[in-house]
Order: sequence, then C-alpha cells, then structure tokens
Amino acid sequence: MNYSKIKLVVSDMDGTLLNSKHEVSPQFIRIFRELQQQDIKFAVASGRQYYSLSERMDAIKDELIYIAENGAIVMHRDEQLHIVPMEKEVVHEIIKEVRKLGGKYLILCGRDQAYIESTDPEFMEPFLNHYEKYKVVDDLLEVKDDLFLKFTICDLSGAEKNSLPHLKHFKNRLQVKLSGEIWIDFNDKEAQKGNALKAVQEKMGVKEEETVAFGDYLNDIELFQHSGYSYAMKNAHQEVKDVATHHAGSNDELGVEKVLEELLNSIKSTKA
Repeated sequence: MNYSKIKLVVSDMDGTLLNSKHEVSPQFIRIFRELQQQDIKFAVASGRQYYSLSERMDAIKDELIYIAENGAIVMHRDEQLHIVPMEKEVVHEIIKEVRKLGGKYLILCGRDQAYIESTDPEFMEPFLNHYEKYKVVDDLLEVKDDLFLKFTICDLSGAEKNSLPHLKHFKNRLQVKLSGEIWIDFNDKEAQKGNALKAVQEKMGVKEEETVAFGDYLNDIELFQHSGYSYAMKNAHQEVKDVATHHAGSNDELGVEKVLEELLNSIKSTKA
C-alpha cells in the first residue's frame, strides 16, 4: 500500500489509541516522533474534553491537534481553531426529558469545564476516565457563563438498548451518537468529528486523500468519510467495520501502532 502522500493521521482515543486501561503505549510516543520527522501531523479525535485529552497525552501534549467533544471544538497549541456550541434552550430541553427517564447520570460539557450533579462512586469511576476539569453543581439548569459544547448521558445499564430508543427523536435537530457502551452524546447538528477534521484539513492544507483515520465507535464514522484511508479496530462496533476501508488489530494489540509502523516503512522505502 502506498502511503507516500500521507500528511495527516487522525485517531480516536478510547477503544482505539488508548488500551483498555486508558493508557498510551510507549511505542506510540516513539512512532509519533518518527511521524514528525516525516512532516506528518497527528490529531486525536474524541468525545473527551480538551483538558482530558491534553492530560492523557502529556508527553507530547503541545505538539498534537485536538478534536474534542466529538468535534465541537478543535485546539492546537492552545489556539482555538474551530468551535460549534449548542443552544442553551435545547440543552435544557434534553436535560428535562432525560430526567424523566430516571437512572441516568448527566454531564454538561462546557468550554471551560464539565458540570455534573452526582458524585456516586459507580458513576465517578468512568467519568474521571474521560474528564479532567469539572464542577459539581446542584442543578445543571442553573449553569451559566459558559459555552455548552456537548451534553452526555451515562447509562451504566447500557446506553444503546436502554436510553437511545427514548431519545432518537432529537436526531432531527442534533447530533445524537453512541460514543461507547454507556455513553450517548448530544451536539449541535454541525458539531461532529468529520466537520472538525475538514476544518483541520483546510487550516493545515491537507487533502482527504492525504489523511489516515482510526476509530472504533459510531462517532468515528464521520472521520472515515473525510479520509483516504480508514481503519476500524478489531474491537470496533460492526457498523464502523462495515464502512472502513481497512481493519486494524485491537486497541490492546497495538493496532494503531502497527499500521503506523507499516506507514513509516512504506514512506522510508519510497524515499530510499
């Protein structure tokens, strides 16, 4: 496979670049440095907040492009390249409706930080794996003085079967995506990873055919639609596998790293 024209790599985080312990491998840091030497840029694209992504990628945090909150914001070297906030009235409507379902944990994702009402231990464990800056409040409806980028439901009983069927009608007005087994994300209709990737490509002067994307869940499909090469992880949702142009090993098998090694070897052999 000829990767000689690749200029940008974009990867989802959880279930893709991060292993099951939410760790970045030492191999990736080495590979990232080699990509830099070939003048290939790297973007991480996630439903996570920007602050969580930056903390997780601490060793190289100032050198990455961050597509955060499912594409609602793009950051690079502390510069905001792209932002698509939600309307507060719509956010309030979702909160009121989800509360009627009962048994769900709610996260309001602002530009400055995330906001939660509950600190139940069973919720805080997965929450703290994805959020770095947050504030506990009595009522999400009373949060002011922040831009709302995303609203998230944590359904520990299984989001796809137990929450999504009751909330599909919001898809007429919003992006409503399963971003994991227990997560459902709501964003503005224009806020999605694909549109954010397009903004990055335009800013960096990169074409779709010069882009490689990796992902595992439904909010990664838009990345694939704007990439010349798309890799679904072995552990990916079946719908993601169906639309990807290629498959990679699982996140616990260094699937991303192995493909990037092939990419680097291909580029080096072409230049030899």
